Amino acid sequence: MSHTHGNEPTASECADFLEQIVYFLDNELDQADCAVVRQHLDSCNPCLEKYDLQRTVKSVVARSCSEAAPDELRQKVLFRIREVQVQIQVTES
Repeated sequence: MSHTHGNEPTASECADFLEQIVYFLDNELDQADCAVVRQHLDSCNPCLEKYDLQRTVKSVVARSCSEAAPDELRQKVLFRIREVQVQIQVTES
């Protein structure tokens, strides 16, 4: 999964690294694989940009999951769930 230093990585090499980025972000790679991914990111700007985007999305999702929904929104969602449940019960009858 490595490419010759100084040469541009091929599209297939980048595809391999982009698959690894998810595991890299989640700290699920061993040290050797982390080093290889870091080296690739240091030498491949398009992959680095995709890595930064993935990291940002992961951060926003994590932050959003820790925030509580406003009460008004929660009530609207619960109301809509009840509406759908009633519609399902009516069509099943």
